[in-house]
Amino acid sequence: MNSVATTVLACCVGAIASVQRVPGRAQYGAIEARQSTTEYAAHTIDQIIDHFPNISRYEPHTSATFKQRYFFDDSYYKPGGPVFLYIGGETSAESRFSNLETGIIQILMEATNGLGVILENRYYGESFPFETSTTDELRFLTTEQTIADNAYFVQHATFPGVNATLTSPHAPWILYGGSLAGAQTAFSLKTYGGDDGLLWAGIGASATTKAKLAYTEWYDPIQKYAPQDCIGSLNAIIDNIDQVFATGNAAAIHKMKALFGLEALTDNGDFAMTIAYPLGGPMNYPTNTWQEIIWGDNGSQDFWLFCTNVTNLDAPENITQVDYALSQYTGGEPWANLGNYANYVKQYLIPICDGAPINSSACFGEQNITYWADTANSASRSYLYSTCTEAGLYQVARPHGPTLISRQLQVNYTQRWCDWSFPRGKHSSIPATPDLWQINKYGGYNVSAPRLAHIDGEQDVWLDICYHSNDAPKRYTTSWEDAELHPQLLISGAGHHWDSYGIKNVSGEPQFIQNAHLWEIRTVERWLRSWNALKGIGGYGSGA
Repeated sequence: MNSVATTVLACCVGAIASVQRVPGRAQYGAIEARQSTTEYAAHTIDQIIDHFPNISRYEPHTSATFKQRYFFDDSYYKPGGPVFLYIGGETSAESRFSNLETGIIQILMEATNGLGVILENRYYGESFPFETSTTDELRFLTTEQTIADNAYFVQHATFPGVNATLTSPHAPWILYGGSLAGAQTAFSLKTYGGDDGLLWAGIGASATTKAKLAYTEWYDPIQKYAPQDCIGSLNAIIDNIDQVFATGNAAAIHKMKALFGLEALTDNGDFAMTIAYPLGGPMNYPTNTWQEIIWGDNGSQDFWLFCTNVTNLDAPENITQVDYALSQYTGGEPWANLGNYANYVKQYLIPICDGAPINSSACFGEQNITYWADTANSASRSYLYSTCTEAGLYQVARPHGPTLISRQLQVNYTQRWCDWSFPRGKHSSIPATPDLWQINKYGGYNVSAPRLAHIDGEQDVWLDICYHSNDAPKRYTTSWEDAELHPQLLISGAGHHWDSYGIKNVSGEPQFIQNAHLWEIRTVERWLRSWNALKGIGGYGSGA
């Protein structure tokens, strides 16, 4: 589910192989999967399905368990070293292997003689509690149940071949997660951390700790940091598209869709969503976006190739003449680069469908209720359920001012998917709109716990629901104690949890990434010294 289509570079454009519906915050897992070449043995723990037998939202309760998968690497471990628990998030555990091999967990294991373990989230990968995912069966997919898994795991995990007692509180457990898993890391520390808690410390990278219904800010970093000739063209074209929609002129709207080869999309929202795919959202998209740009060699070029096409100065006349096709609706003025934009969609998006009808669920049609109601276990269904019930964050257009996506894309467009996907069950139903308080009760922008680090990227599309959000208070570190108990770092120029990627040679990394990793190493070393002081022991691991 989390593998994106292969990108082929051909004459300055990206040709994408096959359509795949990928949840917006899970898609970066594919980049990590391409980095990893190491195989790790799968282990399972009998995890409790229902940690809260007294909370009515989980009625009828169950005492059953499910097999939750985990993978570990003890190649750096020495007695006395910490355990680094990587929270799997909204993808399979295999998609995170690179973090043990060359990424942040490898970096921290090597620096501290630690052991690294990836825990696959409930309802992802092969860690599904049930054979299907009906509305009733999904009722145990909540934030509080998921972080309770983490607390149970650190008390009961076993590591075959490792001659040490590593369950909490016998060893210091340090969590790491990025994006949704970063939020779960933060919430786990807040709930189960502290000097007498089960979890000693944690790093939330691009931790999306704030729930909102509409998330217009997703596109702000693209507006600000992407090539501005591309952005200016897109803003103007989208504004003109919305003007045509506003006329209600069916012939004009049909003609406009036909320029993109999308006249078969009778739903205006489906058309708006399809031409937004190169930018991302709302939520599902088959190609890589701004979010999938990373600092290493494996970052996607899709976004740059899209903008290169939109701003092509040497397009042939049959393409540039398309700029005038709708000028009668804009006072005779051409739509600059409309032909380039439409040509990109026709040449490098439509072929993704591999001959399937444009208006079908196999291509760009989003109106098939039967498709959405399919109860087969999948990452996309699990992610959508969490979106619909707790997180929100519907990617929508701003009602006023410049926008990179059409104003046809509003909350109601995404909400339909929720209503179609999760009809009322015998025991459970989804709320009319997400219960945002189920996440925001942990603190939102200001979630805090002893030894919880927040690290974010300045150009991340999810920044504004993270600790360093533009809507949050200014962040300052004012003391050495702050640096240990409440460490925080905003990486200049970085994107979505860029610190999670590594090349197994910190000294060879780009400057800001290298120093972010050095900061994380120092932070963890301070935490381990505090652990040892509390336990009355010296050092951590035989190499400390």
